Amino acid sequence: MRTPQAEPADRGSLDIHPAVLRKIVEHAADSVPGTLRHERRLAGIDVGEAGASARVTVGPGEPAPVDVRLELTLRYPVTIGNVIEAVRAAVADDLARLAGHRMRALAVTVSGLRSATVPTRARVQ
Repeated sequence: MRTPQAEPADRGSLDIHPAVLRKIVEHAADSVPGTLRHERRLAGIDVGEAGASARVTVGPGEPAPVDVRLELTLRYPVTIGNVIEAVRAAVADDLARLAGHRMRALAVTVSGLRSATVPTRARVQ
C-alpha cells in the first residue's frame, strides 16, 4: 500500500534559474519559421552559429512574471510583424507550458535580415 503524498505546497519549492528561462525563450524563438540562425565570425574565422539572443528578468509573484528582451535575425524577405507575433506566441506558450511562468513583456530587436541561402563567392582561377 502506498503512503499518500503531501500536498504540493507542503513538499517544497521549485525555483527555475533565469538562465534556464533564457534557453527556453531562445529555443522557442529559433523554432518560429522566419527566424534565422546565422554564422558567427571572430576576426574573419567561423566560430559556429548563433540564433536568438535573450535577456530574461523574473518579477515577483505567483506565477512569476517574466520580462524578455530578445534579439533576432530574420529571413529575408519576410513580413516582420507576422514573424514577431508568432515569436511572441511561441515564447509565451513555452514559458507557461515548460516552466509555469507568465510572460509579462517582450521587447524585440530585429538585428538583421538575411537571405536563407548564402551567396556563392566568385573563385579566383
